[in-house]
Amino acid sequence: MARVILENINKIYPNKVHAVKDVSLEINDGELLVLVGPSGCGKSTALRMVAGLEQVTSGTIIIGDRVVNDIEPKHRDVAMVFQDYALYPHMTVRQNLEFGLAMRKVPRTARNQSVENAAKVLGLDELLDRRPAQLSGGQKQRVAVGRAIVREPQVFLFDEPLSNLDAKLRAEMRTQIARLHQKLGVTTIYVTHDQVEAMTLGHRIVMMLDGTVQQVGTPLEVYNSPINKFVAGFLGQPAMNFIPVMYDNDSNNFKFGKFELPVPGGCNSLTKHILEYGVTYGIRPENIKVDLKDVWETGISGQILVVEPLGAREIVLIKVGETELTADVDASGHLQPGLQVNLEINPQNAHLFNSEGRNISSLYSL
Repeated sequence: MARVILENINKIYPNKVHAVKDVSLEINDGELLVLVGPSGCGKSTALRMVAGLEQVTSGTIIIGDRVVNDIEPKHRDVAMVFQDYALYPHMTVRQNLEFGLAMRKVPRTARNQSVENAAKVLGLDELLDRRPAQLSGGQKQRVAVGRAIVREPQVFLFDEPLSNLDAKLRAEMRTQIARLHQKLGVTTIYVTHDQVEAMTLGHRIVMMLDGTVQQVGTPLEVYNSPINKFVAGFLGQPAMNFIPVMYDNDSNNFKFGKFELPVPGGCNSLTKHILEYGVTYGIRPENIKVDLKDVWETGISGQILVVEPLGAREIVLIKVGETELTADVDASGHLQPGLQVNLEINPQNAHLFNSEGRNISSLYSL
């Protein structure tokens, strides 16, 4: 196992595309760090630079106690699991698992033992004599993971390994990867665009956009205290509601069409900024209460457009004035499209974003 340090790494392609911009991270020994963000944000490029598959334009990558910028991939002591499995179709599962060891001239007895151990951990015992064409997507991905395990590297690198699987298999493989990391404790960098994978797997997550790191923290830290509007909107399913508002001196609230929203924690020294530029009021769907009868102090009402039943929960799309809001509520069976409902929004759960998209809620006494 080893610590991985990225110091101001940059990747600029010959066509002048600046894919990764001054990214600095420290991945602790034994940590599972997830790089997450939309397609094209630079997360896979950063991972490939750690693997040595992309040349670093500038900056330093350290694995363990070695600067590896000029070290070939095969000598970096890392193992990478790709999105497309990258299995050899003419080889059996056993041969795929031991291929890397054979290339390193590991004795056959040791190779067999490593393969047997990996197969047992991943439930591949009965598949060792099959070829990739005889395997399901989930089985192929387990073989790809097993091929990385047998190498016993200092660092595992996962590049969107579950994106080709269906929802059920993704959930199963997420659990398997989490258990595998708990068992092996190997330093792991995991790239995904799937927020569920990021939230459930990562000890810490790194939110990326346009080649830059937006925020680093535990999943709950980033979810509960997003640094900006992008992070707030990316994490969470359904996504956070964003409501353009203006502060009203007379009521000491925010105006939202004909409705009002309470200021989180009361208004303070940011009042002038709010009055001049306005803010965006952010509230997560699970923090909106919906009721058919009661009228709350907020006095916000609207009409249900869509109800999406999800078993114990239901997602409700509500038109409030000219704005559509999404609520995530307990399933009751009483909410139906066309009904008028009242909404309650707790200001303690709200976020305020300035005109540049930065979360300024921390400047309030929430």
